[in-house]
Amino acid sequence: MSSNTVDLKEITVLYCEDEDDLRIVTGEVIKQFTKKVYLAENGKVGLDIFLEYGHEIDLIVTDVNMPELNGLEMARKIKDLNPSIPIIVATAFSNSSYLLEAIELGIDKYVLKPIDIKKLFNTMKQSLLYHELQSLYRDKMTRLGNRNALVKEVQQSKISLMALFDIDDFSILNELYGENNGDKLLLQLQEQLELFFSSSDYTLYRVGADKFVLNAKDKDMTQEHLKLQCIEFLHNLDLVGVSIDNGSHINIGVTVGIAKSDDSRTFEMAQRVLNVAKSKFIQVMQYDPSMHDTSKNFEENLSWVKKLKDGLFDGHFRAFFQPIVYSNTQAIYKYEALIRYIEDNGDIVPPYKFLPIAKKAKLSSKILKLMMHECFEFIRIKNKVVAVNISFEDIRNKDTVEYIANLLEQNKDISGNLHFELLETEEIEDFELVTRFIEMVHKYGGKVGVDDFGAGYSNFNMLEALKVDFVKIDGSLIKNIDTDINQEIIVDTIASYAKRTGVETVAEFVSKETIYDKIKILGINYAQGWYFGQAVSLNEVK
Repeated sequence: MSSNTVDLKEITVLYCEDEDDLRIVTGEVIKQFTKKVYLAENGKVGLDIFLEYGHEIDLIVTDVNMPELNGLEMARKIKDLNPSIPIIVATAFSNSSYLLEAIELGIDKYVLKPIDIKKLFNTMKQSLLYHELQSLYRDKMTRLGNRNALVKEVQQSKISLMALFDIDDFSILNELYGENNGDKLLLQLQEQLELFFSSSDYTLYRVGADKFVLNAKDKDMTQEHLKLQCIEFLHNLDLVGVSIDNGSHINIGVTVGIAKSDDSRTFEMAQRVLNVAKSKFIQVMQYDPSMHDTSKNFEENLSWVKKLKDGLFDGHFRAFFQPIVYSNTQAIYKYEALIRYIEDNGDIVPPYKFLPIAKKAKLSSKILKLMMHECFEFIRIKNKVVAVNISFEDIRNKDTVEYIANLLEQNKDISGNLHFELLETEEIEDFELVTRFIEMVHKYGGKVGVDDFGAGYSNFNMLEALKVDFVKIDGSLIKNIDTDINQEIIVDTIASYAKRTGVETVAEFVSKETIYDKIKILGINYAQGWYFGQAVSLNEVK
């Protein structure tokens, strides 16, 4: 890469020189070829200027011998404030003894006095380019190697062993304590990692906003040994904690994924095992090929993405319909539309096999659009009410909502027979957006409810905020309600609150008579489950 790729017209320079004539003449020349120049007659003035305007200064050129504070003393103080700032020293041959000290400070360029302006400008460009390239491999805040540096190191190694550290719920910590405290937490974690894990044994990297990697230098070290060290470190971290601005000490959660490989996939494997550890609430987990066959998973994922894309157009996806009945009579009130994938041999694939992949592949909205058409076909042929699932992600998608609005308008004579069930309501970030969607559905006579209520972070305030028409009580609370008194108490609370606020209730996972009897006693309005019928194709619905 040529030094000409750096444009001096875009930079601001601090120039320090105690000789008045040289400072004025050289400063004027630099000023003509750069955006701005700050002039200082000694190191103390230069430091004061940097303390006030350091946020806009891109490069420093300084003489070495100056009164009050010499150039290297000033550079040392400035490097403490900003280790990545490029500094060029101007020195005479008689001052060559200063160069070793300058190198130790991280000053990578010098020019000889008297200054040749053309050589100075070339040196300035080279220095800026060098620091620009350095930034590609170094994290600005911690000064550690970044992800690029780690990947490069792993690619050059025949074998690598690493531990990936991830702070749990770091975004929540930022919201709770502020980003300044968030940065302090990161720097304190870095400090404690460096204190516990010797630099002679490990190289530390920062590879994400809240992620650090320890890469072992001893290639014979085992995953088990590193795991034991990580467990001990986390124990010490719990005892010490980290501090925030008001002096309080807080404890942070950290999850660790450990992997070892003889190819360049170690970091990828560490990320994968970290995700598994988080999902299973395991603090430290090491990679096990029998548990995490990534190549097989990737092949299966790729296969399903292709099947999903093709299936949206070739008829492999079909809606199946499960009845929802009145609890007091068992007469069918409406149906829920459930997506199924039909294999070429006629096998029916349930949604848990492919919907998570569809969501990650950004195909959920296309499946919803297909389901909408299937629902309207069902309503016209069967003259029944049908409910379809919709997520906050779908509602946030303007194109999807516009598509739904057009379909409701085109079918407004039967749109009142279409209900929507909101999925994953804990992900709702904009209640006003969801409220507008509900109002649109209400305009056509339809209804909107909340699916899986009572699970996760479901709360009663949400029902009031969204003005929904019904709640479907999560199946995990229903399936053992005939034998578990705690589940009965929770369901009774939900049903009582819903009744007071005019919201109807639906119990899913009703699989046998004893469960059915219990939900009738609790006053649940509607019931759904195998006790009343499984999901069937449109043609099988009477």
